[in-house]
Amino acid sequence: MSLTSPIFLAFVTATVIAFHISESVPYRRVVIAAANAIFIASYLSDFTQVLPLFAFLALGYACVRVLYLRQSSVVFAFGVVAVLCSYIFLKRFSFFDGLGHLPFPYLTVGLSYILFRILHIMADVRSGDLVERIGPFAFFRYACNFLCFVSGPIQRYQDFSETDGKAAAKLDESSVYDALSRIVTGYVKFVIIAATADYAFTFLSPQLLQAAPVPFFKLCAVYAMAASFYTVYLYFNFSGYMDIVIGIGRLLGQSLPENFDKPFTARSFLEFWQRWHMTLSQWFKFYLFNPLLMFLMARLPSRTLTAYLGVLAFFITFLVMGVWHGTTAVFVIYGFLMGAGASINKLWQEACVQRLGKKRYRALTESTAYIYFARGLTVGYFALALTCLWVTELPQFTDLLVRLGVAGVLGTFVVLIAAFAITALALDLIRARVHIPISLSAIQSGEIVRNLTLASKMMAIVAVATLLHKAPDFVYKAF
Repeated sequence: MSLTSPIFLAFVTATVIAFHISESVPYRRVVIAAANAIFIASYLSDFTQVLPLFAFLALGYACVRVLYLRQSSVVFAFGVVAVLCSYIFLKRFSFFDGLGHLPFPYLTVGLSYILFRILHIMADVRSGDLVERIGPFAFFRYACNFLCFVSGPIQRYQDFSETDGKAAAKLDESSVYDALSRIVTGYVKFVIIAATADYAFTFLSPQLLQAAPVPFFKLCAVYAMAASFYTVYLYFNFSGYMDIVIGIGRLLGQSLPENFDKPFTARSFLEFWQRWHMTLSQWFKFYLFNPLLMFLMARLPSRTLTAYLGVLAFFITFLVMGVWHGTTAVFVIYGFLMGAGASINKLWQEACVQRLGKKRYRALTESTAYIYFARGLTVGYFALALTCLWVTELPQFTDLLVRLGVAGVLGTFVVLIAAFAITALALDLIRARVHIPISLSAIQSGEIVRNLTLASKMMAIVAVATLLHKAPDFVYKAF
């Protein structure tokens, strides 16, 4: 079910109306469960396609139930291995082709995020952070929540349970308007900005992958533009999707966590990942980085090694997070690039503090030149690494690198750093110099202007969608 389809809008409208017909919690839970089932069914052409998903959910629930009975490390380890092996088998990772496949097509959309939810419940039951007994229907409503089913945000069960069938706040005129405004803003990002960037990217990228020779400087210029447009496309596609589901969630009394916080203002790679896909970063922090660092520190209890153990833990965490994004060998490279970026960033911070001291290092990071160079470097590195997400087959990826050579890759990197740094500086200068008079600001927050703004956004969505003649899809659905 595409987010931009009339069917999806009709489905959401019917779900919201049905949810608010009664304030009965059991009734509302039935509505949410039915909505989840209908949403999943929209991806199916045959009932058998959903059987592997049911088996995966049943395995996860069985592991959780066993952990309720016995919260031992051995049971937890066996459960994690069983769930991970099932996930790897169903996702058809290219590294494990020899394991064989199920001999029929089946649903894999949403599987990655269901994995996170199952592992989170198992870890929290094991640690005692989650004592609430979860029934099978509550497990289904949480694991297959249609708002988060495709690609998150990753919500903790404890937070979901607080609003499961219970509207967190009563809907009134203001809250409905805010929710609709958030949804429309999401569609503006999704249908206008992301679709336009995708249009430019789709025009440029074939020139990089074609067999015909392209002059070196043109190749580098096209690569830099394609990488930039893909980064813009990915951000507005993904954050637009989040705006839409968070807005719909408010209409259903659900408070979904934010997933983005102005990532392009980050001054370092580590800060970037605190602002980009935040629920994924936090999940890996709580359930991989922290336990891994504790394990390493327990085995190597030396103060001089602590910082380097943190670097190693960062590298492994980002490597795993990168590999999770896809099923081909190129995603191992993506994971390595993410791990290298995080590790180098951490080593740089440690080296600067040791060489300059905390006070002088802090002063350095507040200088204008450092800020914009760091912002350009961060986004430029991320944009180059994203190549792994749009050149997903190893032969094509290596062919592109061979054609660019070391000089081409480094030259493109320098161009991207300069382009993003100059753009960030220009935008900040414009914001600092453009002051909206108080009287105009008051008019902008008035009801008439707010409604006109909302209506103009909706008209723009229709106009651009008509011009592009292309229904956008959600890019993270493939990961």
